[in-house]
Amino acid sequence: MGMITYTIDNRLYINVTNKCTNSCIFCIRNTPRGLGEGYDLWLAKDPTADEILNSIKDPQKYDEIVFCGYGEPLIRLDTVIEVAKRLKEKTSVPLRVNTNGHASYIHKKNVPQLLSNLIDRISISLNAPNKERYNEICRPFSEDIYDYVIEFIKESKKYIKEVWVSCVDIIDEEEIKRCMELAKNLGVNFKLRAYEG
Repeated sequence: MGMITYTIDNRLYINVTNKCTNSCIFCIRNTPRGLGEGYDLWLAKDPTADEILNSIKDPQKYDEIVFCGYGEPLIRLDTVIEVAKRLKEKTSVPLRVNTNGHASYIHKKNVPQLLSNLIDRISISLNAPNKERYNEICRPFSEDIYDYVIEFIKESKKYIKEVWVSCVDIIDEEEIKRCMELAKNLGVNFKLRAYEG
């Protein structure tokens, strides 16, 4: 069984699932190294809410708790909501979700609204300034998902206190600039992530 939780820089990361709706060309799943020595993140099975909570000994000691994973955490929306609710009962540590923004489309629900008052920060992987490049880089399960990612960002801004969009620096400077402008127009924060290839 892979690691359910792991710590980097006093942030606790929750590995929710291996499943993903993208197959990004830069994904650490597709590099031999993964996260590096000592991090076995490949889960034999998706952990239950209880298994996740049992692996978090003292939530209060972290600067932040992040739902992420080798896959897309919001594929398991009910589990994320249950764990977040139970964490909120015993800690004031901010909760974040790292997501590809496909969840509302997958679940046919307004997911940011469901995360309201549970998730303090959300980081949405944009990775491209338009649909064509997104499909090339992220190789999603649906060719039209990019429009839904943009919609997800807009909805997140309504319901979640702190919204970030991010790009991996494998795209060129002009594309990065366009992604930054897009984030600015959407009224959200922007972060450039380093490719860990």
